[in-house]
Amino acid sequence: MTVALYILGIVSAIVTLGVVVELLRRRRLRERHALWWLVAGLLALVIGVYPPIVQAAAELIGVQVPANLVYFVSIAILVLVNIQHSAELTSLEAKNRVLAEEIALLDMRLNSLESPSAEISTDTTHA
Repeated sequence: MTVALYILGIVSAIVTLGVVVELLRRRRLRERHALWWLVAGLLALVIGVYPPIVQAAAELIGVQVPANLVYFVSIAILVLVNIQHSAELTSLEAKNRVLAEEIALLDMRLNSLESPSAEISTDTTHA
């Protein structure tokens, strides 16, 4: 690999970490969502600074081509992010359904209290 490619990897990792930290600082990204992106950015930075780590890890695991290990780890992190978002989406859908049901019940109750028949029945009870 050329020096320019190493520098590109390091700069990309630093930019990724910087963007995630800035989003966290501005409260546009929650900590639990940022965890996997921080892990990915730190791994990319470590690999960019010290590339032989990938070769050693590939040999340890038994992967023939170190780049395949990088791709596998990247895909695994993206899968974990998707699983986390799917779990949160499922939870939010359930909460949304419960809230919609509660609003519908409250709306029915309000309509029954405001209907003309309710006023007549309350007037006859006072007479």
